[in-house]
Amino acid sequence: MNILHISDLHFGPRHWNGDDQVLLAKLNSYNADIVINTGDSTTDALEDEYVAAGLFLAGLKCENVISIIGNHDKRNMRSHELFRKYIYDTPIIHISDTVQTSKKHLFLNREITNVRENFTDVNFLKSFTIDEKSILIINIDSTELYNDDGFVEKEVLKVASEKIDQLEYDRLLLVTHYSILSTDECPLKNSSILIDFVQRHKIEYVFCGHSHELELRRTTNLYNDHSFFHFMNGSLSSSNVVNDDNMFLYYESLGSDDMHIYLVRIFLEGGNMRFAEERII
Repeated sequence: MNILHISDLHFGPRHWNGDDQVLLAKLNSYNADIVINTGDSTTDALEDEYVAAGLFLAGLKCENVISIIGNHDKRNMRSHELFRKYIYDTPIIHISDTVQTSKKHLFLNREITNVRENFTDVNFLKSFTIDEKSILIINIDSTELYNDDGFVEKEVLKVASEKIDQLEYDRLLLVTHYSILSTDECPLKNSSILIDFVQRHKIEYVFCGHSHELELRRTTNLYNDHSFFHFMNGSLSSSNVVNDDNMFLYYESLGSDDMHIYLVRIFLEGGNMRFAEERII
């Protein structure tokens, strides 16, 4: 199974000055079974940004493209609806609005809003068959409306676990916007419950973005005797800070003894684009 991992496109004021078509051609040159986009496709969750990001993502030729919502994608009341309209529309995991929750703005008040869907989280399960293996990908929405800090709702994890327990699969992957192991100035505030979720379901691979920094880890809980890979990608095409690292990752033969990870960095030099590929393992 080959996976192409992109993140943090930031269409809008923070989008870069490179050639999107050249970038798409490079991305499409990889033999990916699945493309994973780990969030922040927009800068301020404006509709025109969603439209532009959606058009770019539609240029990916892989049949299986998964996108998740990031904190920048959740900066207005209609964010969750715009995301599902322009970026990725799939059945989501709901929880009852009668359940006591801790996540702010998880349910919008229908009396003062005119949105169709008052549940603002975008959590989902998606299954694929790759090389005769059943792959189950779960997205846990670690973003909170109007907030750049991350937060995971434990009641969502409870329902997600119940659904996972009813399914059969060969491999389970987790995709989420915030890192569950690292931190920055806008961290995932309750990452421990998501780590517990990973350990409970023996998830082997976690994919994330958010920080615009590269971090590839393998971590082991000696008490639970569980090890998992944690892949944090940089930005694909953002120019929000000087010398921002634009990159993407390609995982070849993920899960096999012949697995290789390729880091592809993107440089703008004199109006031209240059790609530098490095095999990590």
